[in-house]
Amino acid sequence: MTDTLVTTRSGGLEQSIAGHPVNLAGMAWFFLAIFSTLPLFWFGLYGLSEDWARPEFSHGPVIPLLSFYMFLHEMKQVPPPAAPVTDRWPGVLVIGVSLLLALAGNLVGIYDFVFYSLIIWVGGLILTGFGWRRGIVFWPSVLHLIFMLPLPQVLYWKISSALQFVSSEIGVGLLQIASIPVFLEGNIIDLGVYKLQVAEACSGLRYLFPIMSFTYVFAVLYSGPRWHKMVLLTSAVPLAVLMNSIRIGIIGILVDRYGIAQAEGFLHAFEGWVIFLTCIGILFLMAMAMQRLSGDRRPLGEALDMDFSGLGAQFGRVRTIPPSRGLVTAALMTLALSAAWSFAPAREASTPEREPFALFPLTIGGWSGNSSLLAPDVESTLGADDYFSGTYRNIAEAEDVDFFMSYYVDQTSGNAIHDPEVCLPGSGWEVYSIAPTEISLPGTQDGRVRINRVVIQKELDQQLVYYWFAGRGRQVTNDFAAKLYTVYDSAVRGRTDGGLVRVITPIGEGGEAAADARLQRFLVATRDKVRDFIPE
Repeated sequence: MTDTLVTTRSGGLEQSIAGHPVNLAGMAWFFLAIFSTLPLFWFGLYGLSEDWARPEFSHGPVIPLLSFYMFLHEMKQVPPPAAPVTDRWPGVLVIGVSLLLALAGNLVGIYDFVFYSLIIWVGGLILTGFGWRRGIVFWPSVLHLIFMLPLPQVLYWKISSALQFVSSEIGVGLLQIASIPVFLEGNIIDLGVYKLQVAEACSGLRYLFPIMSFTYVFAVLYSGPRWHKMVLLTSAVPLAVLMNSIRIGIIGILVDRYGIAQAEGFLHAFEGWVIFLTCIGILFLMAMAMQRLSGDRRPLGEALDMDFSGLGAQFGRVRTIPPSRGLVTAALMTLALSAAWSFAPAREASTPEREPFALFPLTIGGWSGNSSLLAPDVESTLGADDYFSGTYRNIAEAEDVDFFMSYYVDQTSGNAIHDPEVCLPGSGWEVYSIAPTEISLPGTQDGRVRINRVVIQKELDQQLVYYWFAGRGRQVTNDFAAKLYTVYDSAVRGRTDGGLVRVITPIGEGGEAAADARLQRFLVATRDKVRDFIPE
């Protein structure tokens, strides 16, 4: 941005004095570039708005505002250039990469790709406008935009599950300190009369993301030593988890003494706000303490450089943006790809025919079973388009087999398969061992298939679990690999459907060898049936 604004201070506020006339052509190209993004990035923005409706990411709309404030704040440190800007083309290259990523995200129908590429596009526009050497100064405000995005599902469920258990363990410890009889089973806190479930929303993520965002802004604006900034940044995660654990402990004490209403409705939400504000207060106290230790006697407000004066003048610099070749190229590139995407013929996703799980046979060979429905909250979390849950018995077998299948028509619109490695511990079972394993399965192409073999344990009871991700002609054991295949098949075959197959049996007197043999006999009996319900 090669404007020549000069700023002076009057009445505590900066007033811009135009040393260059308003450049209507530059403004036109600038806003054309911005509005041209809408067709290409709309899919990502729509998905983002849906994610912002979730409690864990309800802070999302605040993030762009904070980033914009940081950007204007950083502009004070980047005065108008004294010479023509000659290093805009790296920014144009970044914009080109972001547009290709957005196009790929739209083609495969994964909005995560689209709105991540939007952040790259914003960074590229800044580098184009200011030039590489001056524009790179704004990386903190651009990077901060990441906090408005939800984690990819593969990471979200793993982190959420881990935080649930940490919060539960610490919360139960606080209850025991308060001499309250309590028992922890997975993420279920058993108080005797009442049971509390530490659900995803109470895992700590609801506090973790906004606190990390606040801490990031706090550290960027803080003018103290670098080690102060690092302490503040690294304290966000343990602070959020610890304070959430304290919240769980307090709720447990209130429920034990005054009833289950203390864990519901307004009180539950109010306790959350109190904990969040307490976290913010602790961060301020930490910064003040580090100031004192370093001999810095400035007020914290001064150390944070919270000077709002002159921001309007900085924003006004957009009026003098020159119509540089880089900006014109960026605008035309964005417009061309958006137009191409808008007028391209719609590509219909291929949805294969399949039988609904309601028709899955309850008698297969020597096995007979009965089906059951999941609890409404579990079914909602699962998010599957169809599922089957049943228990099969065989008079020739010592133990039953629990059989579960789920199917998703489209894994790119928010709902996707949940890895049992994450879900199983939530019901109180601990993963004792897990490893991808090849098993003998007569009737398959080479007589062997690859599955995840898991031993889970609850107190003295053990169970053996086999599971894999199925569909589209593949049997995959790795969650991340399954996501990559979904992206590939979406682009090449127009299919993003898929399912999960999971079988569980108790490890009885015969040990793991007998349990392995039992599951493999069950899979031999059911292998041909599964293909009708999870199509290849």
